[in-house]
Amino acid sequence: MRTRRTARKTGTAAGWTWTYTAYEPGRERLVEALCTLGNGRFATRGSAPECPAGTVHYPGTYLAGCYDRRASHIAGRRIENEDMVNLPNWTALRYRRLPDDGPPGEWLTPDSDELRHYEVRLDLRGGVLTRHLYFQDGHGRGLRVVHTRIVHMGDAGLAAQRTVFHAYGWSGAVEVRSVLDGGVVNAGIDRYLNLEGCHLTDHRTGFAPGGVAWLTCRTTDPGVHLAPAVRTVTRPVRPAEETATDTGTVQTYRLPVGPGRSVSVVKTLALHDTADRPPVAPPDAALGAALDAAARAPAFPRLLATHRAAWRRLWEQGDLHVPGEAGRILRLHLFHLLQTLSPHTAQLDVGVPARGLHGEAYRGHVFWDELFVLPYLDLHFPKVARALLLYRHRRLPAAREAAREIGGTGAMYPWQSASSGREETQQLHLNPRSGRWLPDHSRLQRHVGSAVAYNVWRYAQTTGDQGFLRGPGAETLLEIARFWAGSAHYDPALRRYRIRGVMGPDEYHDAYPEATSPGVDDNAYTNATAAWVLARGLDLLRELPGTRRAELRDLMALDTTEIERWEDVSRRLYVPFHQGVVSQFEGYGELAELDWPGYAERYGDIRRLDRILEAEGDTVNRYQASKQADTLMLGYLFRPRDLAGLFDRLGYRLDDETWRATLAYYLRRTSHGSTLSSLVHGWILARQQGADAWRYCEEALIGDVADIQGGTTGEGIHLGAMAGTVDLVERGITGLEAGPDGLRIAPVPLAEIPRFTFTVGFQGHHGIRLRVLPGRLAVRVPPSPLDPLTVVLPGERRFAIAPGEERWFRL
Repeated sequence: MRTRRTARKTGTAAGWTWTYTAYEPGRERLVEALCTLGNGRFATRGSAPECPAGTVHYPGTYLAGCYDRRASHIAGRRIENEDMVNLPNWTALRYRRLPDDGPPGEWLTPDSDELRHYEVRLDLRGGVLTRHLYFQDGHGRGLRVVHTRIVHMGDAGLAAQRTVFHAYGWSGAVEVRSVLDGGVVNAGIDRYLNLEGCHLTDHRTGFAPGGVAWLTCRTTDPGVHLAPAVRTVTRPVRPAEETATDTGTVQTYRLPVGPGRSVSVVKTLALHDTADRPPVAPPDAALGAALDAAARAPAFPRLLATHRAAWRRLWEQGDLHVPGEAGRILRLHLFHLLQTLSPHTAQLDVGVPARGLHGEAYRGHVFWDELFVLPYLDLHFPKVARALLLYRHRRLPAAREAAREIGGTGAMYPWQSASSGREETQQLHLNPRSGRWLPDHSRLQRHVGSAVAYNVWRYAQTTGDQGFLRGPGAETLLEIARFWAGSAHYDPALRRYRIRGVMGPDEYHDAYPEATSPGVDDNAYTNATAAWVLARGLDLLRELPGTRRAELRDLMALDTTEIERWEDVSRRLYVPFHQGVVSQFEGYGELAELDWPGYAERYGDIRRLDRILEAEGDTVNRYQASKQADTLMLGYLFRPRDLAGLFDRLGYRLDDETWRATLAYYLRRTSHGSTLSSLVHGWILARQQGADAWRYCEEALIGDVADIQGGTTGEGIHLGAMAGTVDLVERGITGLEAGPDGLRIAPVPLAEIPRFTFTVGFQGHHGIRLRVLPGRLAVRVPPSPLDPLTVVLPGERRFAIAPGEERWFRL
């Protein structure tokens, strides 16, 4: 596999280790993002503790669900943005030599001329980041520095960093400054630098016994009070010179060193805030809790041991074993998924941040990425999946209000969501090629509501959680169905319903050429998924117990006339076709063809055609050119038989020939400007055993580790694509469908991933192990008092596998 400038394998733990063996300033932010550590509640980028934020380094710590709203003035307009807040930097550590036989040395960093060796090693099995540095000055004085960092997976309020110093060829002391820096801003994205980035205010700082430094501050709006406390312990023990500034603290130590005599500094963070559950308001209570936790935290060896044990339990529940380089990258993807959305997430009111807790791209907002993330969580961590769906349900009132504001009914979920559930999509976006600020119409991606409804339904089908489906799930899905029924307008000429003025997943097309208003009409993906939601809403109403059905109809004022409209719209929504293929939207086939070879020759990387064309004074709206899978998303969500059934309900014939023609048509017209695009194309081609399947699967795998989108990974990982590659193996290649009738399994061969093993949970069984080999399948059900597991193989072959039994099948 071509991994370009990815990390190398090391030692016997090669499949569990991600290592960078040289310091390259140009890729340091990529290293920081891919070496981020988190526990589902908060995460810290894998930045060098020696370095403040700048063009090369960007330390950042982010708390799930912690947002702040600020206003900025751009291009003559006042705009508001709600950002995930960069928290005080707890990792900062400065140091220099104080040799007995010479003057003090310079403050050392990876950028120092004295750097001789640099290695960053991420242990995926234990969630441990280790950084090795070796410095040597002109007099031969060597200093080896080893940083070991964890964000504790067992205790969601703790993190720690141990630094060990070894002197070679000299004696004296190491001067160390342990810093807690609250003077941080959001400045990690160059495109956002003209926007207001100061989110923390009302700082207070101080010290407590036992080497504890503390800081309190709050976000400006809505006003979450933050209280990080950092305990610094040195070996040997030495007193600290303590200095408090307006926004931070500094503890300075002088630690004696010499050949064969190492010294260490351990920083242990306790992070509390007034948004904690249960709440710890007032603000002083948050500080008291942080001080108490910092004082009581175990020593580093004990913290490390319990942290590793917590990760071991996670991997037992969620590991996927694929041999070779593909498996190593998949494990990295799974690692980042688990530390962004861990079992701790189930206790929080948060959604799926599209870029993880790894950076400030997309401002930490929640998009539709749970569509690619929840399938894995449904099978492995259903409580986490349920909590993420409840995030959507709690924001149902905001979605209803959004629908009312545009004259609609039901619930219209925002394309970008954050704390409150209101629409957070930016009003303007910057094209870095032209330097121009342009209107952003991506809030017209109403299809996000269908994704929410799909996730509700899929979760219930997979987990059997009827309590959720009949409760908050029903309320959410039915309100989305109502929105779609109200958004569809009857066209007598077509004798069908149409949904106008929207955007599909392809963000290139936000208007028709020369149009004065944004949006396109009858996006096929939008209309087809709206029909699916309406059909599922009708199914749900029929299947609900009578009392609950009556309760919901009364609560929603849902009468028979409206239900009949749902039925009519669900069967007569318009889906355009042209040239024997499904049209991305009405009129797509009339757009001009792009000179793909010419643009590739002129620009090389043409993933972001929208920026290239706008900089030329043109617009991608004029061309049959898609940023990512749009119409083809239907083949990602629905198996061929289900997709054909959906179109049949709408009165259209979608046979294999038409679908294959549609696939080929858009493959030639897609630039893959989104990391999700290659994932979706790879999924569809793998299921159809297409010749280019691996090409797209491989690109999805290496998207972040090789940073193929050109510098975007350093701004934050692409969580949907990472989770989607894991799901590509577990459900895509395996053909796994979990439903009321059992586990359906229909593997398709992919030569580059011929064998793999993973475990899932289903119908109360935990740790069901599936082994897929060329031509064979094994299913093992762990011992339990539960009923046998039903497995359905191609040809409707049904088998009952008793707990404690393993069965092998030929495929």
